[in-house]
Amino acid sequence: MLTFVLAGVFFVVAVVFSMLGQGGGAIYTPLQVLSGVDFHVAATTSLFLIVVVSASSTIVFRKNKRVDVPLVLTLEAVTATGSFAGGLGSVGFSGATLSIAFAAFVVFAALFMIFPVNTERAGSPEKKGFFRWQRQLGEQRYSVNLLVALPASFIAGLASGLLGVGGGLLKVPLMVLLLGIPMDIAVGSSAMMVGVTALTGFAGHAINGHWDWKLSLILAVAVFIGAQIGARFSLKINKKTLKRAFGWFLVAIATLMVLKAVGVLPGKKPTPTKDTAMLAPLETGPGAAGEAAFVLPGPPG
Repeated sequence: MLTFVLAGVFFVVAVVFSMLGQGGGAIYTPLQVLSGVDFHVAATTSLFLIVVVSASSTIVFRKNKRVDVPLVLTLEAVTATGSFAGGLGSVGFSGATLSIAFAAFVVFAALFMIFPVNTERAGSPEKKGFFRWQRQLGEQRYSVNLLVALPASFIAGLASGLLGVGGGLLKVPLMVLLLGIPMDIAVGSSAMMVGVTALTGFAGHAINGHWDWKLSLILAVAVFIGAQIGARFSLKINKKTLKRAFGWFLVAIATLMVLKAVGVLPGKKPTPTKDTAMLAPLETGPGAAGEAAFVLPGPPG
């Protein structure tokens, strides 16, 4: 029953996030954790769902000339490496540690959604140089500084694979503020990029045996349909208001994750290991030996 409730919620999440060219990992992961799913399994499922959302929304954005495919493939060659490394390295961290890191990541990204992003700062096509890549999509022309784009993309990929998010929360502000890419192209390109990044991160987690494929397939149907609807809305709506409201929602989610990780919210608390001993005096719940357990109690039965 809980799985179908999640499917309904994730449908709505997919609609909203796909409007902004993002995968939804910032919501999929914490909602699963708060529903009683282990963090590592939740992160893996989240990455799989991001791939589905990306494929669905990219179909719409590509048709409407919002996706710079050469740029996506270039940046993803670097981002995917970071994402795979993050997925493999996640096994070395406790769930509580990842929760704290995840919250910090989400709050950082939320700041870019809450405060206005100057979409007029598109990279001037007049800027020349060996590392400046001149781009044109439709009637829009811009220039991308590869000396900034490549290392920044690797960092975004590393965070994506480690924390179970698609990286879109960082990639959109990265492309708009640092690389000077027009907002509408950044959103459309991000929709494709988060899927590629998430796919490599998913592979790293799956190798470690964290994937619940039954849960993933059920939720995938909901997010695919939601992304189709959201991407179509994106072509018509005002993104500034939606981004600001959703930024505050992300702050709320991050706050819940931190409160849960340090044991303020009820439920099983993390086992005190070298990763979590400094957070707070914690109790050891049943079945918590060897790994942090921090899930809220599930519904009776």
